[in-house]
Amino acid sequence: MILPIVAYGDPVLRKVAKEIDADYPNLKELIANMKETMYNASGVGLAAPQIGKDIRLFVIDASPFAEDDDLSEEDRAALKDFNRVFINAEIIEEDGEEWAFNEGCLSIPDVRQDVYRQPKVTFTYQDEDFNTHTETLEGLAARVFQHEYDHIEGILFTDKLSSLKKRLIKKKLDNISKGKIRADYRMRFPNLKKGK
Repeated sequence: MILPIVAYGDPVLRKVAKEIDADYPNLKELIANMKETMYNASGVGLAAPQIGKDIRLFVIDASPFAEDDDLSEEDRAALKDFNRVFINAEIIEEDGEEWAFNEGCLSIPDVRQDVYRQPKVTFTYQDEDFNTHTETLEGLAARVFQHEYDHIEGILFTDKLSSLKKRLIKKKLDNISKGKIRADYRMRFPNLKKGK
């Protein structure tokens, strides 16, 4: 089932999400719905807060990046099969010299900006069977993970922009929260005026 994606301005996007356990109701169905919602919106990641749930869960399928000729062979190989579910993720360490990449977000349609992140991230998480893993990702795989991880920490990529860039996109962000935007997928707007 395709779920509406919560737009910028909704308080759920600012909450630090709660851990869940294997008893979380209808988890398999929720994960399937999140993946369907992500694919419908042509996204490579979707976090539970983006569908209105403040839980530490996100899904990633970065395989579309494997077709990008601008990426290194190493990056493309790492992304080809990067299709996973992350539950209760916790970053242990971020490492390396920050690099810029143009990011966007399904909750913030039509806004793309260069964001600086470290190229290497080590973290723990549980898979959908609640097996615990410790893993290190590098390059674009690390960036996609960091972007989705930020969502469960109540952080948006726009928070990482300079104050000048934030001012330049402020009106656009206000319009998104009011539903004054055309997205190719279902959205839920926090400040939409009813009856207009």
